[in-house]
Amino acid sequence: MSKIKLAMVGGGPTAFIGAVHRIAMRIDDRFELVAGALDVDATRGRAFAATLGIAPDRTYDSYQELIDREALRPDRVDAVVIVTPNFLHYPVAKAALTAGFDVICEKPMTTTLEDAEALAALVETTGRRFVLTHTYTGYPMVRQARQMVAAGELGKLRRVEVEYLQDWLASPVETTGAEGAVWRTDPKKAGAGGAIGDVGTHAWNLAAFVAGEEPTHLLAELSTLVGGRRVDDDAAILLRYASGAKGSILASQVLPGNGNNVSFRIYGDKAGLEWWQEKPEELWFTRLGEPRQILHRNGAGATAAAIAGSRVPAAHPEGYLEAFANLYRDAADLIAGQAAAGVLPSARDGVSGSRFVEACLKSNAAGNLWTEIG
Repeated sequence: MSKIKLAMVGGGPTAFIGAVHRIAMRIDDRFELVAGALDVDATRGRAFAATLGIAPDRTYDSYQELIDREALRPDRVDAVVIVTPNFLHYPVAKAALTAGFDVICEKPMTTTLEDAEALAALVETTGRRFVLTHTYTGYPMVRQARQMVAAGELGKLRRVEVEYLQDWLASPVETTGAEGAVWRTDPKKAGAGGAIGDVGTHAWNLAAFVAGEEPTHLLAELSTLVGGRRVDDDAAILLRYASGAKGSILASQVLPGNGNNVSFRIYGDKAGLEWWQEKPEELWFTRLGEPRQILHRNGAGATAAAIAGSRVPAAHPEGYLEAFANLYRDAADLIAGQAAAGVLPSARDGVSGSRFVEACLKSNAAGNLWTEIG
């Protein structure tokens, strides 16, 4: 089977997430990175591309040059991976889709709802494949939780709680020139949402993925706890579902002691589930009136979804990179025409994330009022 040829835009030597994408795409040996426009500094980008084994004639100084020249090659790439700051997601994806390339894009899909809706419409009209890398949907036990909820094992849904807590922005590190902090706290580059756009959209997507439904209304209190910062860095959000269920999202990047603390708790009238990314291979399941069970990835009680997302036997640890690789493995099947999108996050999820951010901003501006989403 021939490998799927990729080009990468962004993801240069200082980009954490670019390295994660490159590792994830290699784990199952389905992809080959053959082209790139890796850095806003063209000289630095070319030097870095050489260390990745990308040929000089397929190393480009801008995303537009990459797309224009790759489109003319008989051995053109199959898909473009976008790992730039947020404000470039829309123009790069638009250009790639228009030129006939499939797209694998970091979240959030765009910085505005208008652009998200336009991009989703373009995906439909071009017929190209679009994958949004909401990492946490790749964890086997998260996929098992989704399957258990869908099978009715929790009963009627009552409450969905998701937290995404970090501490790396607890001080004004953007003033020191830290590259990732500089653009993430600049509304022109990150979008109007700070923590809600960066980690809140992950929490929103995780809640919808596991519950199998999206809230209809929210109430958001957004705070900027570090003086001088131009975007929110802490958010508390209440959720209402059409089914009558309630929920909440806590999204913060300023809480000491939280490196990357992602978790969910979901409860029905028959049972509850709990999961923490710091113990990603465990899913806690408690039926009403019974002792808590700890279900393990690929162990006794694992569902088909968890088993399909596993590579090694139970008790042989898997984690973040393997979860990310599950998205790439599913993307490979999609791009190769071997499978439908299934549970892969898509442009529709990107629109949903933008609607979430917009509703949070509206609710907060109105004095923390309940606001319809969408």
